[in-house]
Amino acid sequence: MITPSSQVAPKVAIVTGAAGGIGAAICERLARDGFTVVVNYSGSAAPAQALADRIEAAGGRAITAQADVADPAQVARLFASAETAFGGVDVLVNVAGIMELATIEASDDALFDRQVAVNLKGTFNTLREAARRLRPGGRIVNISSSITARLVPTYGVYAATKAAVEAMTSILAKELRGRNITVNAIAAGPTATKLFLNGKPTEVVDQLAKMAPLERLGQPEDIADAVAFLAGPDGGWINGQTLHANGGII
Repeated sequence: MITPSSQVAPKVAIVTGAAGGIGAAICERLARDGFTVVVNYSGSAAPAQALADRIEAAGGRAITAQADVADPAQVARLFASAETAFGGVDVLVNVAGIMELATIEASDDALFDRQVAVNLKGTFNTLREAARRLRPGGRIVNISSSITARLVPTYGVYAATKAAVEAMTSILAKELRGRNITVNAIAAGPTATKLFLNGKPTEVVDQLAKMAPLERLGQPEDIADAVAFLAGPDGGWINGQTLHANGGII
């Protein structure tokens, strides 16, 4: 049961792409740590509401908020709604993303544009809004991918969007000098989510699971634990970094 102090208002965290997978695990972990959570979703409201209900049933506090991160106006409304509901925003966790695989030769304009719109422009939109609105002492955590180091064929467009996110992470950390706001990224390794597992044969998944010295796929909770570290009091001296959370695969 979460029992935040009656004298100190809980910090408020917006988690994008939070209706399932890594995003949902992050919401639940941050709620257990005492954060008020804004569960952002783009499509169906039902999974996001179910997540918020689970958090509330466990003694936490959560609301849902629909917004397509690729649309800057919707992102502005997302932050405004959190401010209206809770008085401000302290933490942004960027999880929203899509992954479509093809060789660079076979990647058409639509595949490129979709991934850039969500993974790169969407992250830019939320980072820009957070830079304008986050309260002093805030934290920003971007979810990247260890594919930016592994550089595997067919991941060209996806890896490019995530590499750009890592670059913006380091630059924004410097631009927020003097405001006591940290900006970091987590480069997740192969993680057992629908996004990652979709379309992969069992033998490919098994092979990927054995690549890490720990010989398993990551779980959404593994990434949530890393986010909780960066968003919590023990992560305050980490800034402008990309943390590889991949079981040693890199």
